[in-house]
Amino acid sequence: MSRARIRLATAAAAAALAIGTLPAASAYAAPAGSTASARHPYHRPYAPETIRQIPLQGAVNLRDLGGYRTYTGGRVRQGLVYRSDALSKLTPADITAVSGLGLTKVVDFRIPMELQYDGADRLPSGLSATSRPISDLGLYGTLVGAIASGDPVKQEQMLGGGRAEAYMRDIYRTFVTGAENRAQLAATLREIADGNQGPLLYHCTSGKDRTGWLSYVLLRSLAVPQETAERDYLASNTFRAAYDAQVRAGLKQSGRMQDPDLLIPLQEVRQDYLDAATAQLKADYGSFYGYLTDGLGLDLRTLVRLQNKLVR
Repeated sequence: MSRARIRLATAAAAAALAIGTLPAASAYAAPAGSTASARHPYHRPYAPETIRQIPLQGAVNLRDLGGYRTYTGGRVRQGLVYRSDALSKLTPADITAVSGLGLTKVVDFRIPMELQYDGADRLPSGLSATSRPISDLGLYGTLVGAIASGDPVKQEQMLGGGRAEAYMRDIYRTFVTGAENRAQLAATLREIADGNQGPLLYHCTSGKDRTGWLSYVLLRSLAVPQETAERDYLASNTFRAAYDAQVRAGLKQSGRMQDPDLLIPLQEVRQDYLDAATAQLKADYGSFYGYLTDGLGLDLRTLVRLQNKLVR
């Protein structure tokens, strides 16, 4: 690529990212008939875009991150980036389905304790996961301890009274403040941007928090509207609802928890969890673009490569 084309592409990427930091309602249409549409009469009619889940028996939150429209008039390419929950319980049929995705890399954000309890990924022959742990601030250990105690008083003391929600907000803030967390996220984004890297999948245990944050950051970096990136994040509640309800029912039936609904704030994604992270990045870096460049250390060439590779 000539220097002139590089400068042009860099300027375009920077402009797209700058647009992406605007409030969603100021640059993208709200649902038809809403009060937001009335305030912004020049917006096009808007219909939510399809979220592309890949149904499996042993994982419930595997999705293709492609298909979303961008502010710049493009669309995120399908078949290049996938997000998921853990792949340790895949059936033989699931492994065949995953093989059809043509993955060349799997990145696992789980910490060692999660791997110990849940097991390593079951993947197609010739493919192994790259361990890239992102801290959960001890959430998994806390959860295991609370359940194993079988003590309803202790469980209430650990998780009740808004404590579980506060714990989740703290975890999301560390996605921004934790230097090692930022390094793991940045390394994954650089790999995604690499033109020689084939289809890539990243995941954690539930595919909703660490995976959800990186997916939000990636979509925003591609100039996908903020409200669209938020919908992708919140969709984990839909895909995980039945499985998570079964987990709670099993804990109730086994007698290990009298009130398994204490787990709901830990099982769900919520807008205020995401807001805790985005407020932290604004406090630390001033803007989403500042988080990408100063927080994650992504230079403009990398951001251009992300655009060129993932947006058509």
